[in-house]
This record gives sequence, C-alpha cells and structure tokens, in this order.
Amino acid sequence: MSMWYDDIGDPDLYNRDDFLRILGGNFNRIEAYRDQITNCNQYLIEQFYKGHPIKQLLYKRAWFVDQMLTEAWRGFVNDDNLALVAVGGYGRGELHPYSDIDIMILCKVKLKPANQKQIEAYITFLWDVGFNVGHSVRTIKDCYKESRADVTIATNLMESRLVVGNRDLYSEMIEITGPKNVWSPRKFFQAKLAEQIARHQKYDDTDYKLEPNIKEGPGGLRDIQTIDWVAKRHFGANRLSQLVDHGFLTPSEYDALAAGRAFLWQVRFALHIMTGRREDRLLFDHQRNVAKIFGFESGDNSAVEQFMKSYYRTVRELNRLNEMLLQHFQEAILYARHKEKIVPINKRFQIRNDFLEVRNDRTFVLYPIALLEMFLIMQQHSQIKGVRAQTIRMVRENLRLIDDKFRNDLSNQSLFLEIMRQPKRVGHELRRMHRYGVLGAYLPVFSRIEGLMQFDLFHIYTVDEHILFVIQNMRLFNQEEYVEKFPHCRKILRSIPKQEILYLAGVFHDIAKGRDEGNHSELGAEDALEFCRRHRMPEFDSRLVAWLVRNHLIMSRTAQRKDINDPDVVNAFAAQIRDVMHLRYLYLLTVADISGTNPKIWNNWKASLIAELFIKTIRALRRGLENPIDKNERIREVKNKALELIGHARYEEKELEDFWSSLGEDYFIRYSAEEIAWHTQAIMHAREDKLPIISFQEETILGGTGIFIYMHNHDGIFSRVTSAMGHLGLNIVDARIITSAHGYTLDTYIVLEESGETVHGRERLKEIRDRLRDALGALDKPVKPINRIKSRKLRNFPIPTQVNFSLDTANNHTIMEVISTDRPGFLSRIGLALESHAISLKTAKVATFGERVEDIFFITDRKNNMITDDARITALKDSIIELLEHF
Repeated sequence: MSMWYDDIGDPDLYNRDDFLRILGGNFNRIEAYRDQITNCNQYLIEQFYKGHPIKQLLYKRAWFVDQMLTEAWRGFVNDDNLALVAVGGYGRGELHPYSDIDIMILCKVKLKPANQKQIEAYITFLWDVGFNVGHSVRTIKDCYKESRADVTIATNLMESRLVVGNRDLYSEMIEITGPKNVWSPRKFFQAKLAEQIARHQKYDDTDYKLEPNIKEGPGGLRDIQTIDWVAKRHFGANRLSQLVDHGFLTPSEYDALAAGRAFLWQVRFALHIMTGRREDRLLFDHQRNVAKIFGFESGDNSAVEQFMKSYYRTVRELNRLNEMLLQHFQEAILYARHKEKIVPINKRFQIRNDFLEVRNDRTFVLYPIALLEMFLIMQQHSQIKGVRAQTIRMVRENLRLIDDKFRNDLSNQSLFLEIMRQPKRVGHELRRMHRYGVLGAYLPVFSRIEGLMQFDLFHIYTVDEHILFVIQNMRLFNQEEYVEKFPHCRKILRSIPKQEILYLAGVFHDIAKGRDEGNHSELGAEDALEFCRRHRMPEFDSRLVAWLVRNHLIMSRTAQRKDINDPDVVNAFAAQIRDVMHLRYLYLLTVADISGTNPKIWNNWKASLIAELFIKTIRALRRGLENPIDKNERIREVKNKALELIGHARYEEKELEDFWSSLGEDYFIRYSAEEIAWHTQAIMHAREDKLPIISFQEETILGGTGIFIYMHNHDGIFSRVTSAMGHLGLNIVDARIITSAHGYTLDTYIVLEESGETVHGRERLKEIRDRLRDALGALDKPVKPINRIKSRKLRNFPIPTQVNFSLDTANNHTIMEVISTDRPGFLSRIGLALESHAISLKTAKVATFGERVEDIFFITDRKNNMITDDARITALKDSIIELLEHF
C-alpha cells in the first residue's frame, strides 16, 4: 500500500459494515452508492470549512473512492487475473471534489468476451452512481508498448496504484514500465523539461495572469508534479520530502514547497465546491468568493487584491523552486556523466558546465555588488544556459543585503544602469531579477506593484508583469521577425540616442498604479525623476524619462479619441511633444505599452493609427510649431493628390470639382487622398437606380477593411448599418459620415473581424454587401436586436454608462463622449438615440479597451450647428443611458 494511505481511513466518512447492511446483499443498488457519495462530499466540504489539512481531505476522498470502486468491483467482476489500477491524480491519492477518476483495467492477455461484458457493466455502473470515470483496458504488453511511445502514459503508470485485484500482475506492469525498460531517468527528464517549457509558453511564460490556471500555468500544481515525477523516476522517491534527504532542498525550501502546494490545493478545492464541477481557472467570477473563503472580505476590490497578491507570491516562489530543482536535476541527471568544465570569469563568478555560479559560499556577503553583477554577466555571456541551483538559493538568502546603503552606492547604481544599457537580454534579465526577488529589493517602488491586480477588462496581467512585457516588446522591436508586427519600430529604435532611457520609462510608466495619492502618470514621473537623479544620470536624460512617464498615454488617447486628420488636432499634439526626439521615444513607449497590456488587442488597425499620428506629427514638427499647417493648405494637398490617384484622363477636372464642391471643406479634412479617390471613382461609376453604393477596400492604409456607403440621406442609416455589422460579427473601429449639399450621405466605416483581422474572401464580402443592402432597404422597419450571451467578464466589471458633452467651436461640432461596457449592438443603440432626437452624426471615434468602451461622437443638429441647448443635451444623455443600461 502507498505511504499516503497510512491512517487515512475515517469511519465517519465511510463504514463498510454499515454500507453492506444498506446494500442488503444487492451489490448494484445505485441509490445506495449515490447517497454515500453525497454524504462524502458534504462531510469533506464541512471539514474543509473547519480548516482541516487539505492533504488529508484529498487523500480521504481518494480512500473513499477506493472503497466504492472496490465494493462495486467485487459485485461485477469475478476474475482473479484482473487488476483495477488508479492512475493520474487518483493514482497519487489527490482527489478534489469533482476531479476525474482515472482508472485502468489491467489484464494479462486480451479480455475474454465474458470479462468484457463484466467490465462494461462495471464502468456503466460507476457512471450511473455519479463518478466521472476515465478508463482504459490494457494488457501488460499494451502498457509496455504505449508507455514506451508516450511519456505521458509512462508517467501515469509510474504514479499508479493498485486499488483491487491481482497484485502480482500489477507488480509485473510496474517493473516492465520502469526506468530500466522504458524512459531512462535521463530521457524522462529531457521529455518532462520540454513538456514544461511548451506548457509555460502556452501561458505566455507568466504566472501573473489576472485569470490564472492554478494547475497548468507557470508556478502551478503541474510544475510541482513535474518535480515529483522526475524525483520518482530518478531516485525512486515517493515523497517530495525525500528531496531534502538527497540534498536538493533545504528543510525551509521543502516547507515553502509543501505550503505552496497546500495553498494551491485549497484554492482548487474551493473552486470545485463553488462551481460544482472540475475547475482549475481562477476566473474573475470566482475570485471574490474564493477570497472570502480565505478570510479576505471587504466591500470593494481590496479583498480580491489582497487574496490575489497572496496567490501571486505563492506561485512566484513555487516557480523559483521549480527552476532551482530542475537545475539541480539537470546537474544530477544530464551532466552526471560529463567531464566537469569550469571557466573562471572573475574572482566572484565562474561557469560550471555552461551554468553560472559563485566561486565560494560567501561571495555575496563579501561582495554584495555581485547580486547585480550576475545579471550583467548573463547578458554578456550568451553561452551561459542558466544559473546553478545553489547560486539561486544564495541570492534569495542574501536579499537582505540590498538595503538603502546598497541602493545609494555609486558602484551598484552604475552597474544597474549598465544592465539597462546592454544591447542584448535586457528584458530577459529584468524578468530573472524579478523572479529571484532582486528587482523588487533594488527598486522598492517596484515591490509595491508586484502581484497588483488591474481591475479592468483591458489588461490581462498584473502591473509588474505588464511592465516586464512592455520591456520585452521594446527588445523585440529590433528583431527582424517582428518588423511586420511592429512597423517602423525597428528603424525608430535605432535612431534614438540612448535606449536605456526608453527602458527606464517602461519600468516606471505604471509603477505608481494602485496608489490613492493621485494620478499614476504624475506620481510615476516623480518616482522616475528621483531614481534618475539618484543614479546621477544627466539632467536632460532624467527629465526625458520623467516626461515620457508623465505623458505615456497621450499618444494613444490622441490617436484613438481625436480626429487626427484635423490639422488643428495634429498641431496641438505636436505642441505637447515639442521635438522629434521626444516623439520617437514616445512612439516606441506607446506601441510597447499597448501591445503589452493584452497581445490580442494589438492589430494592424492600431499599428497604422499610431503610425499615422507619428508621421503627421513629424511633418508638423519639421515644418515648425510657429508655422502650422492650415486647413486650406491641407485641402489643396489632398485634392491634388486625389487627382493624381484618379488620373486626369478619366474625368474632366471641372466635373470632379463640381462634385467635390458639394461635399464641403470638412470632407477633405477628414479623409485621406486615397479614400477620396476611392469614394469618387465609386460614385462617378454609379447610376441613380443602383443606389445604395456599397464599396470595399479589403485593406486600407490604416490596416482595417473599409466599407463605403453612398445613398440618399436618411436618419436611420447609422443605426441600421451598425446593427447589420453587429449581426455579422464585425468590429467597427472608425466611422465617418458626410452629407453632401445635394442630400446624399457618404459613410465610411473601418471594420475588423472579431479575430482582429481584416475581412477577406469574396464570399464574406458578398455576405456583408447583401446584409447591408437588406438593412438599408428597410429603413422604415425597427432595428433587429442583437441577442448574444453577455460576456461572463462583464458581470465582474460593470461599467456605469457615462455621457459627457463638450463644444468644438472651431469645427462647429458638439463632442459627445460615451463610456460604458462594450456589448453587441452598442453603436446601433447610440444611432437610435441620435435618430430619436434629430441629431446628425459627423464622425465616430471608436475606442474599446478590453470590454470598456470610450467612444467619441462628433454631432450637430440637422442644420449642422453645435448643440448647445442644455435641455436637449440632458434628454439625449438620458436616452442613451436608458438604451444602454436596459440592453
């Protein structure tokens, strides 16, 4: 019997005599088994809430399942040459309330028909009583063959356990699938290491996601199991505590490992009982209730924040222990046969078999600067594969040496800046510094945001992890394979004089998140300036870092919330930037920041939008802030370029001028020459009886797919078009509407598929065209509502609808800002509200951050004048809130 089984039997959980009395000789009484299972679940849940050790609860559930499966086996199966074997988590004795029960029927040879029927009836019975059973039937030969081909099967068999049946048969299987016959410790370790690397990559190599997977994510239960499996394969260890005996863990490290595993087991147990199913994801839906179970309660988000900080601290420590132990295993398993090769670097460090280590146990005590120096060495020696386990341990043991005296030491400050100046591995080593605890120790302001949640639907990482991803993105800018993803960035990165300024701005841009004292950009700028001056950086550089931190949001906000075709907007933005160098740094920081919040939100549309603002601002700065582009000049340039694109031979210039004069000056401000040429050619080809015109640009210069609609103006066009696009699953990222003097509307939409890609394919474009024609042919009919299941995330992050108004007197527009939760049909509802109040929409700037909408609408009355009447504005605001909140 496995060692975990000792002293697990609990008569309050299950009493065989009582159960047999209930069965009354009828071994297949389904209700009797179901009652036992229900009583078991209730008993263990009560024990959980009373604070009983989680390990005992898991083992007791496995023990209980053993009793149930054994009693049923005795009733259904009457062949002594078979064995019932527990595998997977059940084999380890780690059963949560709704974990699958994985079993294997082991036989000497292929089952006889009579046995086959018995097994089928047995498995069916287990399902009928309420067990989620995963089963296989294998011969000894099958086990050998399949385990040899698949390390996962070999792992399952290695941690298996006999429940009932032929013990000799089971022992034979264990022997034939053991390390002497299949998957030697060396090959097993290599396979498991590769498996873990692939699994971590699936979760972005971070244990700091806002909705972590506690089983499969980095630092999760699977990492602990990987250690357990390797130890068992190599040493024959049945308990993790035996790693202390083998010298791989100190007693305190084992305690941390055991405590971390117990914490994750508790979280997983809580998730199971809360959801009534197997659940390994710590979703927003569950975090508040799990936090409450762990004793964190409050009326706001602070309880969740405190609980999740505890979670992140735990998984970071487990991740570090996992790294250290796997490094130990590499040394003991992979390098055991190698001739030891030692290459001295300096009096503090050397390379042993491709891994960095300190030269003696007192290196960090004698030379505290080595706590930073090791990361510089890792940057400068690309042949080093990692840090030796004992050195990692010593770093953690000596973090106390990083105090104020250490931080104010000129040598240490110079060394930290040297790390930031390196041409390679800046992001990689900052992440290692974070993992080992050095970054938070050296930058106390950084330690304040370690594991800090971001309560929105835009970010998917904690604040500290987001910062590290921003730095990582900055490093990717210089790599050939990322040129397409980050256009212009490689060229611009190479043009800035000091890249460390950019990286420091990345470190500090969100470092003041979560503080109540004020705006995080302003507070972060103060922290950045203090850091730079303390590190004796030139005053210009220090102020530049602080300026970038203070203004890190203005480029994305301008591009996504204002009309960057308007010269006045560009000129005002250029005045904030001041010069080309500031612009280049800010552009790189903006791109890295947006793409570092959530990889899924960075797409060609956003890339093109930010790039267009960059290019236009460059032109404005080079022209001189004292000599801004005026609207008349802009209109002349656009018209001339549009004429070139159309071609003078195709249309008479007077014919074009007559048509263009009906569109007004605003049209030539808000559209590019390429768009004007596209519109013009589509309209000039059209016949009156063929309206509406629906024309496509599969990929515009801004990265999305353009849809142009030309027809007689009607109040309901916007609401119907946006509704149809919503039904088609299209994401509208830009909408511009012009009404000609002759009563026609020219509407241009930039759209993306839900995946963030442009629209492709003749069939898809035909589907869109047909659906739009149907919608525009039924303008007198009500808008068809979009009925989709509300995103689960929205339940946890409700965003009250806000509607704000301001006046754009220069352009005679009223600006309406709507902040709310994104949902299908959002723009259509806005359109209905505008329609009901006789208000014209001129432009919509659509900006969605996760599930948060911050859309800007430029509106006028039907006479193209600003809306200034307070009563009318209040009525419109009330209508929008009503339509959105009662969706």
